[in-house]
Amino acid sequence: MLEKLFKLKENNTNVKTEVLAGITTFMTMAYILVVNPSILAAAGMDQGAVFTATAVASLLGTVCMALFANYPFALAPGMGLNAYFAYTVVIGMGYSWQVALTAVFVEGIIFIILSVTNVREAIFNAIPKNLKASVGVGIGLFIAFIGLQNAKIVISGSTLIQLFSVDGYNEAYGVAASFNDVGITVLLAIVGVIITAVLVVKDVKGNILWGILITWFLGIICQFTGLYVPNPELGFYGLLPDFSAGISIPSLAPVFAKLDFSNVFSLQFIVVIFAFLFVDLFDTLGTLIGVSSKAGMLDKDGKLPRIKGALMADAVATTAGAVLGTSTTTTFVESASGVSEGGRTGLTAITTAILFGLSLFLSPIFLAIPSFATAPALIVVGFYMLTNVVNIDFYDYSEAIPCYICIAAMPFFYSISEGISMGVIAYVAINLLTGKVKEKKVSILMYVLAILFILKYIFL
Repeated sequence: MLEKLFKLKENNTNVKTEVLAGITTFMTMAYILVVNPSILAAAGMDQGAVFTATAVASLLGTVCMALFANYPFALAPGMGLNAYFAYTVVIGMGYSWQVALTAVFVEGIIFIILSVTNVREAIFNAIPKNLKASVGVGIGLFIAFIGLQNAKIVISGSTLIQLFSVDGYNEAYGVAASFNDVGITVLLAIVGVIITAVLVVKDVKGNILWGILITWFLGIICQFTGLYVPNPELGFYGLLPDFSAGISIPSLAPVFAKLDFSNVFSLQFIVVIFAFLFVDLFDTLGTLIGVSSKAGMLDKDGKLPRIKGALMADAVATTAGAVLGTSTTTTFVESASGVSEGGRTGLTAITTAILFGLSLFLSPIFLAIPSFATAPALIVVGFYMLTNVVNIDFYDYSEAIPCYICIAAMPFFYSISEGISMGVIAYVAINLLTGKVKEKKVSILMYVLAILFILKYIFL
């Protein structure tokens, strides 16, 4: 049955190889079960409910990938998109998380339509290659900045931001913290970054997840030895999992189907939807092409044969994920780890999906992991995304300067959408004023986007 369903022989693989590849993929991306609830909790969402939504959305999306396209790719709520959801849309723009979920839901519906009509590939081709690369780089810096803040390595101060010190922390936030609560966690986060970096350099499978777990374990040791003293009033809690309620799955009720359509027709809401669309579009297509080329799945024209099915899986997962209560669900670049282990078919994806399902029963463990242990993961994921900078042509200044503006705007303005907006405007303006638009063959869509973004700044 497995042979008939996944065409194992045709893809030069077997059940053992596929299962091992699926386990490897899960190990490299299981950190999302820890990090996503932590990030969305900053938007006011229930952390336990988001954990369940994250696991179920990952399971559903990955199964869709296996059934729709028979590819070894796994899906989960995307890094960068969850940060945009929490820190830009909710905290920055002031929308409720219910409205933000609605934006993700509408984005998913639009993606389904675009995937059916092949418009998604057309949009992908309209955006200049260098600008696509810069979006990923900017998001990487933005995520790393969030990680530094979550770890308290960077705090606010007289210079806008500054390196952590206990006195500086107390002055900035008006509290009376000490080395034994906030101080030791900052030190542990720094150690966690170094540990994770070593694991990455050593090419250890599941390096990010192992980095989180080791940092957490070191924190538990510090708690037992008295170096770390929980201080719930300041947000520093005990680090041991709470199994007092037994092994149970956190209820989805606080976030399930909590959609709010009251702002659907506002211009600002449309901008939010577009930002989700843009980032998810290029993140997904870039991941699919990148991982597929690594596995030798592209045809002689450099195209992915069953890309429509893969894009549809992504679109359905995003829509379902919004209803479940999580930010945009997308194809994970960590799928490359399973492909490296020989995964070639949907059986790899099914294996990963099953493990996401089993993780639901281990929620006390995942929810006990503190932010100082997940912060190194954000910083290292930021590094992975930053590596895309090598794909930008810095010798052509008419390409490089808009990319630079796009990259710098995201962390400095604390907004992914602002980076995208300014990158598009700068690209069109610089190439128009220097007479390079014909040479570059700048698409009509780029002009339309630039005008829309300019109008946004004028009227919003």
